[in-house]
Amino acid sequence: MESGKQISGTLILAVLTAVLGSFQYGYSIGVINAPQKVIEAHYRLVLHGFQNESLVSSESTVSVHQSVTMYWSLSVSVFSIGGMFSSFLVGWVAETLGRVKGMLAINILAIFGSLLMGLAKFGPAHIMVIAGRTVLGLYCGLSSGLVPMYVGEISPTAYRGAFGTLHQLAIVTGILISQVIGLDFLLGNESLWPILLGLSGAPAILQIVLLLLCPESPCYLYIKLGKEQEAQKNLRKLRGGQDITQDLAEMNNEKEEAKKQKKVSVGQLIIRPTYRQPLIVALMLHLSQQLSGINAIFYYSTGIFASAGVRQPVYTTIGVGAINWIFTLISVLLVDRAGRRRLILIGLVGMCLCAVVMTVGLTLATTLPWMSYLSIAAIFLFVSLFEIGPGPIPWFFVAELFNQGPRPAAIALAGFCNWASNFLIGLCFPHIEALCGSYVFVIFAVLLFFFALFTYCKVPETKGKSFEEIAAEFRKKKLTKLSGAQAVTEMEHLGGSSDA
Repeated sequence: MESGKQISGTLILAVLTAVLGSFQYGYSIGVINAPQKVIEAHYRLVLHGFQNESLVSSESTVSVHQSVTMYWSLSVSVFSIGGMFSSFLVGWVAETLGRVKGMLAINILAIFGSLLMGLAKFGPAHIMVIAGRTVLGLYCGLSSGLVPMYVGEISPTAYRGAFGTLHQLAIVTGILISQVIGLDFLLGNESLWPILLGLSGAPAILQIVLLLLCPESPCYLYIKLGKEQEAQKNLRKLRGGQDITQDLAEMNNEKEEAKKQKKVSVGQLIIRPTYRQPLIVALMLHLSQQLSGINAIFYYSTGIFASAGVRQPVYTTIGVGAINWIFTLISVLLVDRAGRRRLILIGLVGMCLCAVVMTVGLTLATTLPWMSYLSIAAIFLFVSLFEIGPGPIPWFFVAELFNQGPRPAAIALAGFCNWASNFLIGLCFPHIEALCGSYVFVIFAVLLFFFALFTYCKVPETKGKSFEEIAAEFRKKKLTKLSGAQAVTEMEHLGGSSDA
């Protein structure tokens, strides 16, 4: 639309400030991996009670080793558990406090969790790190819902995809930076690892300051609170004084539609036939992101690089992170031109083929050593294709599929699905890999084929469409499938006319 051709400084500030929460999410994901050995060594020291290891019985040493393994596993996995549970609170926080105040409030969790980890050496390190990771998980579960919601609502329709993709770009930026500064000669050593973990709270402090300069979502003010004058004022700031007539018309249409609907809870979202199709699409996209095998790739990549003769596989893993970042940036540039559906399809089909190539390469690597290099190439391509579509798009796509009424509940449910599947992959993959060996990627190839087929058949294109146009398209499809009596009942529930 014409009013969205130019981008104001206020809009850029608001979007970049919001995705600082996404950066923190990515940093928290990646920061725990590099210093694993030194943190485990410190856990062992604490659990030995600072005794000389030569004085400890062999039984006690075995017990301590098992305890270190358990506490380290908790240190990693508890982050996903925190995010899984707090994602259900996204709707409540967004509706009660608003988008900006909600992001301000949850930063308290980020700062508190970071302080616990940063001061880990002054107490029982294993308990403080686990507690800090839990609190940070709670923060990231909320942030991963609030950020795409806010960015989607303040962005012009013409640029909503590009701005929405910045959420994922900030995540992979956080992962990459945590990998780099987590190297042993920087902060990932025995002396400085608490500072490395504690830096998770730095973006929160910066975001608190900048959020004070950011306008609240006009959609939230106009539709939820009915503050039309304030919504128009904020909209003018975000559009830089350009014509806001079309934006107001779109919000008014969405508001009128919201009036016809009752408030939608997570339970109602699940049981109402009206929302079933967009909800299935939203959940399947988030499942395709986590069950694609991307986390398994990062888990397995260091071993593949080592088997190929790479002397410092950690640096090659950082290289994968850099590729991750570059292709997410490419997605930012492409998503509003090529379209969401097309990029997701290209990514899923390409990743499926890469998974097959990796299986062949890993299986034949023992007899044909050069096959390891084929596997490395497939890994780099797999990550690139993931970041073009299946990685960044699901985060903001959910906000596009639902209008103001069911949007918070939909984002909360999709976020829970994302975190839960992430946790299950992290928990189960090592066992599946031990059972299947190099054939483990066959499982992901099959899943990717299924997700690509689903995307081709069921996922709509939302490029250039308003929230209400997208919601109306799903309603129309649903009503055409219902019988006459069912359609009338459904329209009555929505408050519309059966003649529609």
